[in-house]
Amino acid sequence: MDNKEDNKKNRRNFLKNGLTIGGSMLALGMGSAAAEDSSGNGKSSGKKIKVLTTDGKVLEVDEPKDDCRIDPCAPPKGKAARHGIPGRSFVMVIDLARCQNARKCIEGCQKGHNLSPDQEWLNVYLMKDHKEGEPYWFPRQCFHCDIPPCVKVCPVGATYKRQDNIVLVDFDRCIGCKFCMTACPYSVRIFNWEKPPESDVPKEEYSPESSVPGQIGTVSKCDFCPDRSREGKLPYCASGCPMGAIYFGDKNEDAVSNGTETLRFKKLIRDRVGYRYLDELGTEPNVYYLPPVERMFDYKSGLKGLPEEKQEVYRSIIEGETTNND
Repeated sequence: MDNKEDNKKNRRNFLKNGLTIGGSMLALGMGSAAAEDSSGNGKSSGKKIKVLTTDGKVLEVDEPKDDCRIDPCAPPKGKAARHGIPGRSFVMVIDLARCQNARKCIEGCQKGHNLSPDQEWLNVYLMKDHKEGEPYWFPRQCFHCDIPPCVKVCPVGATYKRQDNIVLVDFDRCIGCKFCMTACPYSVRIFNWEKPPESDVPKEEYSPESSVPGQIGTVSKCDFCPDRSREGKLPYCASGCPMGAIYFGDKNEDAVSNGTETLRFKKLIRDRVGYRYLDELGTEPNVYYLPPVERMFDYKSGLKGLPEEKQEVYRSIIEGETTNND
């Protein structure tokens, strides 16, 4: 079987198993799941799952016994982690009308990547585009650009672009020069000044796909959670958002999911007039935003529970002439 056929098979395997959503799953497409699980090869768990076919029908098929949706299941190490998942083209869509600054996306990311409380790979900003406009909440993380400036300036190849759209940082190669931080126009990278919290993952099992364990003196950032994609799961931020504001999926299969609904990527972007932040920079980001039209929440509800000093900063933005809090 040639590489082209392998890529098609991998795409089918990814879609047939779908994205794990709590105790249930929604499939982004329909491959040969039923055929494989009913073939007597022992791969069925005996349970049923619902999948969405490409023509919009919901079917029930046998749930695979193995939780790994894409082979190999374990995050690869070294050079293998630089290739990416064959046939994938990962993309994220954020619905600004749904964001309430619940910060559960941040908490999920920190817990999943074993980050300290003051390390945030994902930030939620309060934006006000002009004096007459209404404020809205704006999540911002690494944009996993197709033309990433960070990759071009790294002198040791520690930060790199994969074939599945994901930009990663290899802590074993990073020398902490911060060139990538300077080159990033979105300011989404952080420097690890202190020793990271203790991790259950041994150092010898480190993979750039999981970013755990972290290393002092290196640069880190949002990694799109490719280790979870190998298991058919959404990134921590998407699965943690209680509002369903973050969708994640595959451009090649034209499907994204927020954990409760699976939508066609192209149609969603077209119908909701999706856009890319600072697209004029020419970095070709793979994170899209849906405008904050007919918002589900008043922005003030996102201030509750925040420290008073932080609330004061936000109030100064709203009452003053500042357009946003970048």
